[in-house]
Amino acid sequence: MANAASGMAVHDDCKLKFLELKAKRTHRFIVFKIEEKQKQVVVEKVGEPTQSYEDFAASLPADECRYAVFDFDFVTAENCQKSRIFFIAWSPDTSRVRSKMIYASSKDRFKRELDGIQIELQATDPTEMGLDVFRSRAN
Repeated sequence: MANAASGMAVHDDCKLKFLELKAKRTHRFIVFKIEEKQKQVVVEKVGEPTQSYEDFAASLPADECRYAVFDFDFVTAENCQKSRIFFIAWSPDTSRVRSKMIYASSKDRFKRELDGIQIELQATDPTEMGLDVFRSRAN
């Protein structure tokens, strides 16, 4: 199950929660964390459907890496209600180098486990994943 390159397993709960977000829209966002000791990716936090982008941004630690998925709702120029599932690789400049390396090397494999990601963002600070960035990438 674990990948030789990064050695990270993916906890079943990660896929389960992602499916709930994608199919049932029971979550607004999910924050994933790599547990280095267990060598696996786990769910750290789940956002309720009523929670906002601000709640999501506030749930990412300022100085630690995370993966996150955000269900972004928006209205098109034609006034159609749409949504896009974003995958965010959160890697703040202030996080440990080892942590950045582990997250970077595990990202592609982890993302493959989550079937239905539409857009990927890399962010090292909050401005790189602001609502304006989501809007411009979603269309």
